[in-house]
Amino acid sequence: MRRLLLINPNTSESVTRQLTAAAAPLTPPGCQVLPVTARSGLPYISSELGLALAGHAVLQAFDAHLGAGPRPDVVLLGCFGDPGLLALREQAAGLPVTGLAEASMRAAAARGRYAIVTGGAAWVPMLRRLAWSLDLLEPLAGIVTVAPSGAELAADPQAAGALLRQACAQASALGAQSLIVGGAALAGWAARLQPGFALPLLDSVELGVRAAWHMTCDIPGNHKEPR
Repeated sequence: MRRLLLINPNTSESVTRQLTAAAAPLTPPGCQVLPVTARSGLPYISSELGLALAGHAVLQAFDAHLGAGPRPDVVLLGCFGDPGLLALREQAAGLPVTGLAEASMRAAAARGRYAIVTGGAAWVPMLRRLAWSLDLLEPLAGIVTVAPSGAELAADPQAAGALLRQACAQASALGAQSLIVGGAALAGWAARLQPGFALPLLDSVELGVRAAWHMTCDIPGNHKEPR
């Protein structure tokens, strides 16, 4: 049995449940998702401080799981910001590791220039820095944020829809070939918003899960890119 260790760098169990639910229909038969929630840090990462704390918590969560649970075949960081990604990749010693941001940025960059919509203005420099570290900054056309964090958007879906639709319209004018709707708490929003837009809207959670499974097993039809 292949196992995906899904680490939620936020301390929010509700986000872990949301990630697990989104991963379930994308999990190949005979494979298993092992969800883990960070034991320290913040309920939802929306600042440099939160990102730094989460990076440390991710390493702790990985070690704690290896000490108590079955060894995974691949690790996915369930945060659109990938805290601790490069450090965890080093610590995992050859075990495949990716994150929501890396996976979706790579998938989007394969289409050409891409833009990002997410919650929380503080994410702009953090995501640009991550894109630079992954050599994905050049095709990044821009990042558009809405004021509420992903957690706040998830708490008020009606208001979130209006805000995200407006942000996607703004991002669509940046000359990108695709648009990432990024955030653990924004799983499913790309599909909901897609009917109003011509360019493809990409779900960071979907792409993260698909990329993780693709790194450890080749299941026909399981990792098709969204439109």
